[in-house]
Amino acid sequence: MAAEDLQTVHEIATEIHTSLPERPEVFREKFSLFPKGCLILHSDGGAAGYAISHPWLLNSVPPLDAFLNALPAAANCLYLHDAAIRPSGRGQSASATLAAQLRTIATQENLKNLALISVYGTDRLWSRFGFSAVQNPDLAEKLASYGSTAKYMVAPV
Repeated sequence: MAAEDLQTVHEIATEIHTSLPERPEVFREKFSLFPKGCLILHSDGGAAGYAISHPWLLNSVPPLDAFLNALPAAANCLYLHDAAIRPSGRGQSASATLAAQLRTIATQENLKNLALISVYGTDRLWSRFGFSAVQNPDLAEKLASYGSTAKYMVAPV
């Protein structure tokens, strides 16, 4: 992803995440903090999706539509903040490619785990790539802001 892709990222996010809006500035901050973890999915018709990830702490959920201000010095996971794929980009193994790229980035950063919040029932998809739901009552309040289907999931690298 390049800085000039951020407008397209916001457009895709608005299309896909109608009930989970985030300000463009939030995406911009995450890109500026960890550009290596921000990816764009290209298809014949242009950008078909994106992923935004960054180093973070296991069992800690960044609030939706909030600024991080800084990445934690003692990060121990690569956190997939958001991934969205337009219908035109689906069915092309994009999720498998993304999972592999996240593992590569985590390995390069010496992070032993991947973490994410699945929404819209995507936990079945993520489980195919080694993610397991973590039951942690301490996360319930923050997970609620991601909707009723939100599940915190972790995978080893």
